[in-house]
Amino acid sequence: MKGIILAGGAGSRLFPLTLVASKQLQPVYDKPMVYYPLTTLVEGGIREFCLISTPHDLPRFRQLLGDGSAWGLRIDYREQSKPSGIAEAFLIAESFIGKDPVTLILGDNIFYGGDSFHKAFADFQGGATIFGYHVNDPERYGVVEFDAKGQAISIEEKPAQPRSNYAVPGLYIFDNEVVAVTKALKPSPRGELEITDVNVDYLRRGRLRVHRLNRGFAWLDAGTSSSLHEASAYVQTIEKRQGVKVGCPEEAAFRQGFLSREQLEALTVNLPRCEYRTYLENVVAEANRLAQES
Repeated sequence: MKGIILAGGAGSRLFPLTLVASKQLQPVYDKPMVYYPLTTLVEGGIREFCLISTPHDLPRFRQLLGDGSAWGLRIDYREQSKPSGIAEAFLIAESFIGKDPVTLILGDNIFYGGDSFHKAFADFQGGATIFGYHVNDPERYGVVEFDAKGQAISIEEKPAQPRSNYAVPGLYIFDNEVVAVTKALKPSPRGELEITDVNVDYLRRGRLRVHRLNRGFAWLDAGTSSSLHEASAYVQTIEKRQGVKVGCPEEAAFRQGFLSREQLEALTVNLPRCEYRTYLENVVAEANRLAQES
């Protein structure tokens, strides 16, 4: 399975911060925002990525992430010249997707807790898989409605009268048919190719699965100044309480076996002296200790 990180958009809700850098390059506590969705997919076993952003911002993402080889990954880059809908990502990345299934994650979505995504990736057999997350303000999102048996029966984009409190977070898994489905879409009244229309197409054909995320799972949309601050505070709290890093692609790549202990150690010693390096040094030390004991 391949992964797409959609990191485009005008970032108008974060103005004037986005005059300095792209929304997905803003700091969330101690890391650039894009580290979090990247780590989420790496933790799910994804190794090949296509990052989509604006022509103006792509050079900064390339400078930050490179080609991914330092982390045992492969990262390609594609341009989205103007915001034309989430689903347009599948057309932009068509040659990258090839004949494989694909997962798409929004660059301003932060997830933490549980193994729902890992299981969804591992269990994926075809069709489409999306997720439902209980929120207080579903009118801001795509909303999924369930019947008495817990089966999804409708999906609406930002409805004035939501039929449930279950929003669809910005992570989606599709089989290879998604490119053809997207090509057949008509733009919405706002001139965009809507991801909800893709999901509805799969739902109508009985090819959509919806996993409801449990209460212990955290989904943060860091697209506004307030939510960006809240996300930073949340990550800081988790890291201070648990002593683990949230959104650390180096550690995730190591845990997945994309990096060896030796490669992680070599990567770590080249980092500047900082808390991030100290954390990775501790990861390496613990891994060396366990290796000696085995």
